[in-house]
Amino acid sequence: MLTNKKIVLGVTGGIAAYKAAELVRALIKKGAQVKVVMTKNAKEFITPLTMQTLSKNQVYTDMFVPSEQYDMAHITLADFADAFVIAPATANIIGKIASGIGDDLLSTTIMAQGKPTLVCPAMNDKMLANPVVQENIKKLKKLGYVVMESVEGELACQTKGKGRLPEIEDIVEEIETLLTAKDFKGSKILITAGPTEEPLDPVRFITNLSSGKMGYALAAAARRRGADVTLISGPTNLPVPVDKIIKVRTAKEMHKAVMDHYRKAAIIIKAAAVADYCPTKAATEKIKKEKKTISLELKNNPDIIADVGKNKGRRLLVGFAMETQNLLANAREKLKKKNMDLIVANNLREDGAGFRTDTNVITIIDRSGKAEPLKKMTKMEAADAILDRVKLLMKKSATKK
Repeated sequence: MLTNKKIVLGVTGGIAAYKAAELVRALIKKGAQVKVVMTKNAKEFITPLTMQTLSKNQVYTDMFVPSEQYDMAHITLADFADAFVIAPATANIIGKIASGIGDDLLSTTIMAQGKPTLVCPAMNDKMLANPVVQENIKKLKKLGYVVMESVEGELACQTKGKGRLPEIEDIVEEIETLLTAKDFKGSKILITAGPTEEPLDPVRFITNLSSGKMGYALAAAARRRGADVTLISGPTNLPVPVDKIIKVRTAKEMHKAVMDHYRKAAIIIKAAAVADYCPTKAATEKIKKEKKTISLELKNNPDIIADVGKNKGRRLLVGFAMETQNLLANAREKLKKKNMDLIVANNLREDGAGFRTDTNVITIIDRSGKAEPLKKMTKMEAADAILDRVKLLMKKSATKK
């Protein structure tokens, strides 16, 4: 997503300035080109040489320098950038931008550009809560700047409160969102993800190997593309990629959550690995190891995607088929039987596909039965590929109205 993207990073004079070095490394690792502008105060916390070494680019620090060093830097940087990021953003720089003041290189450069701009405030909690600072932040948002929420935690002044710089991975995610076309803006998407757990007793349960990575990638990709995403998730250890999440444990809980919310969505993507069976009765106490063998009686869980398919109306319904044999035949049958618009099929035994991997190898099948096999890619890339096919269906559906 950030490959060959050009980022101008503004670093201001707060204690969190040292984290800007981590941000540069993370952006470079993602394939971005980074140029750094440092304020005079920022140089008190971290050296330009550090940022130059990490970015592999000249670091810009002063408005007035000999022309052989850089020419009209505030204009050159504005033309160079695909996006601007200020991290950390102090109360001082926030106030300057909100008031239209350009009295140093960074503030002047911001005044001279009209590119997507991300502001990442970091300061003492009392400074952040100051009504003037809050008013300036509101003004920036109103003017179209994207302002991240500061994080609550231990601050450099040895107090606890809201004011920490957001985590580096969250800033990178927000930059990727900033640079992604909003082709799903206004669309409501319901996504399910992760496994379910079906209790046997208070300490044991039936589950599967799903990590939730594919569903969470879909939620993150849809959010980046401007969708209003609701994520219904079974148990996972993944960072939550969206604001609206409903956490469930069992298939019955997921069924209820989906049936309660799917009518509000225009697109439903069922990426969860829901258990087909659950115990007929869960023991109220731990089952002791008293016998050499025990019998376990199972019953069918509700079929969530089939129930949605019966009542989906004009909504688009996307499902998944994980198989170990007869991949295309089984996937086509499932798509037709459960009234889906698309099904995403993969073979558990194929290298790079399936559970608990960061990659996937998928084949997308439409209602006509046409199968489109895709090469091995990251799950985020696969998520975008799936959303691209959904977008095509949306356009076809719109032309039929």
